[in-house]
Amino acid sequence: MLVASDFRQQAREALKGNWGVAVLTGFVAVLLGGTSGMGSGSGNSSGGENSNGVLGDLWNSEFGILVAKILGIVAIWSLLVFIIGGAVQLGYIRFNLNLIDRTGGAQFSDLFSEFGRFGTAFCLRLLTTIFTVLWTLLFIIPGIIAVFRYAMAPYILQEHPEIGASEAIRRSKELMNGNKWRLFSLEFSFIGWAILSALTFGIGFLWLIPYKEAATAAFYREIVREQEGYTQSYQYNEI
Repeated sequence: MLVASDFRQQAREALKGNWGVAVLTGFVAVLLGGTSGMGSGSGNSSGGENSNGVLGDLWNSEFGILVAKILGIVAIWSLLVFIIGGAVQLGYIRFNLNLIDRTGGAQFSDLFSEFGRFGTAFCLRLLTTIFTVLWTLLFIIPGIIAVFRYAMAPYILQEHPEIGASEAIRRSKELMNGNKWRLFSLEFSFIGWAILSALTFGIGFLWLIPYKEAATAAFYREIVREQEGYTQSYQYNEI
């Protein structure tokens, strides 16, 4: 059974000679919400006379107006990214699967190749987000488990255009049965690189993201192969 180091090795081999296009594709994918990260926001309010005093004056100043405009732009961009991010993610998965399969077909244009399935991709992202949030409301651990349970749904949807979002989620739950810890171990194995990337003011993430995404694509390929092998063996024994 392959482990995290094997998937990282497959990713490095696939990226040889392809780092340039992989870095560019990964960078644009992040900007357009094409990765699986989740963001969160928080707000606060203040009362008392300060809210109508110094803080109120500051908010009504040119600086305050500028900050409000920036926050508005960020909010609009975040909404746009959430809406189109599902389709971009399917395209980015196609890029990484082509990379791992060594077909020579991994191209930057893959990133925008799945916009014809925009509706299904959006539904998948919306459903997985809702389900994960609901599990997280119960407790943090079920929420984390849900993230890994649904992690392969976009990969399944990308390779099976005939199915819908709900079916992709169902198949992901089945595929990840017994494999959630393996994916967690793979994710955790990048923590050292993530720390180093943070120390470079984020520049290192330009290389870390393609590396991690290629390794995850290799993980998907392997667990599908294992499941198919188990199914064929089971059917043979039944006969």
